Amino acid sequence: MAFLDGLRGGAAAFDSGNTSGSAIELTKRHPTVSLSKEGAVSGSLRVNLSWRMRTSDFGERRPGGGLRGGWRNPLKFFQPEVVQAHTQSMVNVDLDLGCLYELKDGTKGVVQPLGGFLGDLNEPPYLKLSGDDRFGAPSGETMYVNLDQKDEFKRLLVFVYIYDQTPAFERTQAQVTLYPSSGRQIVIDLDERAPEARSCAVLRIENVKGDLVVHREVRFVYGFQAELDRLYGWGLQWGRGFKPKAGR
Repeated sequence: MAFLDGLRGGAAAFDSGNTSGSAIELTKRHPTVSLSKEGAVSGSLRVNLSWRMRTSDFGERRPGGGLRGGWRNPLKFFQPEVVQAHTQSMVNVDLDLGCLYELKDGTKGVVQPLGGFLGDLNEPPYLKLSGDDRFGAPSGETMYVNLDQKDEFKRLLVFVYIYDQTPAFERTQAQVTLYPSSGRQIVIDLDERAPEARSCAVLRIENVKGDLVVHREVRFVYGFQAELDRLYGWGLQWGRGFKPKAGR
């Protein structure tokens, strides 16, 4: 289970943004990038979370496509490799994308699937989640940031959390990618070992004298949104929340 904030947002239409150009990878050695210097000063910034299970969770393959222990079952060598499709029948992973926000006027809140706090693109908080992906579909989960309203933002904290009864981060290959409407993609891998973690602060976006600067965080915690709130000083009130059962 996870936690939710008591603020609800409205609905809005949005655009997907441009995906052209070479990608910038944020790492420990190179943790920051300026959206203004990249030319991403208007339109929609698309923030996408995608993931898949690590190969070792389905059986460790030797070079040449064989499985460890294949000599016990020689027919394995003649079977095609399993395509790691994103389906519930193969694995039940439910990673959620969320964002803590603080606007220049002091308004604070959260956008996340839990509780249906999907935000609004054309009204405060100028953030919009496209929905909740329960099954690790190739499109993953996506949030849009209205950069036409960039002067209204003070800071954003994009985070990922694991919903109840799902594997740990260590078993997934998760990645958050920012797609500006112009400029290069910005990629952050959640590739650090944190087998017991339930949440991860992925990145911060801060308004520095009108320039939106992206900071890589990749900070895993063992609690949920309330712990991220405490670590980054948001000061929201949190309570328990649950998701309705998903349908296919």
